[in-house]
Amino acid sequence: MFAEVIEALRVKEDGTYLDGTFGRGGHARGVLSKLGANGRLLLMDKDPTAIAEAQKNFAGDARVAIYQGSFADLAEWDATAEGLDGILFDLGVSSPQLDVAERGFSFSKDGPLDMRMDTTRSPSAAEWIAEASEKDIADVLFLYGEERQSRRIARAIVEKRAIAPIVRTAELASLIAQVMPRGRDGIHPATRSFQAIRIFINRELEDLKLGLNAAHARLRPEGRLAVISFHSLEDRIVKQFIAQHAKAPAGNRRMPEIKAAPLTLREIGKAAKAGAEEVSMNPRARSAVLRVAERTMEVAA
Repeated sequence: MFAEVIEALRVKEDGTYLDGTFGRGGHARGVLSKLGANGRLLLMDKDPTAIAEAQKNFAGDARVAIYQGSFADLAEWDATAEGLDGILFDLGVSSPQLDVAERGFSFSKDGPLDMRMDTTRSPSAAEWIAEASEKDIADVLFLYGEERQSRRIARAIVEKRAIAPIVRTAELASLIAQVMPRGRDGIHPATRSFQAIRIFINRELEDLKLGLNAAHARLRPEGRLAVISFHSLEDRIVKQFIAQHAKAPAGNRRMPEIKAAPLTLREIGKAAKAGAEEVSMNPRARSAVLRVAERTMEVAA
């Protein structure tokens, strides 16, 4: 959703913008192309490989600053202290991460069962599966993957690891497929489980909540926040966060009137989805949802 994001951020030549999920750098290049000599672009990513790519392509540009870490910590980066005119979070796993078997994100490519966005941190998916209780595995699959067969899959994992460790993506995918054959919808049986484990290992939902609060704190008046989500759990958090700061709570005529806190965000348009042309070129975009909010002039006490 490149064009939609660039339009949503409403880039000013002398503004300061943060891309909290650098990935391949497509959005970063788009923002940078609109900045003048006094503009600033701050780049973040959890993934050391993404940061190495950012250093390779942008370190020579005086307008750019680069930081390895989660956008949950963006307010701790000194470069954000003076405020931001726009912030982008492009959530989920990036195409390079999915396409490289050694990263362990994809059940369609055999590789080490890793799934870490930040490979300097532990545990990996294999390490967690080796130690977690059957209940904890089932809870993760259900909460983060909405997997109805979570207990059945967790039981099979625990039984299999008692015989031999599960250390490859193909092993785990095959095990899940044996427990629950492919349904009529054509979705691979391991899809929801891999999503759940990845979200849990990388603390994606926890980081999203922290990142949204940090973005809210750092946005300047009229600054824009753009978030691309790829599944309902993420989108629900973003939608509720924007509503919390952009809409007055419903009153209750049976209760004393309470002065509402000032509204500090304004929702910009409705949730947008990728167009048919983009989806045809990039099938992964079919589930993308873009939400945009603007910081209001009024700041909460």
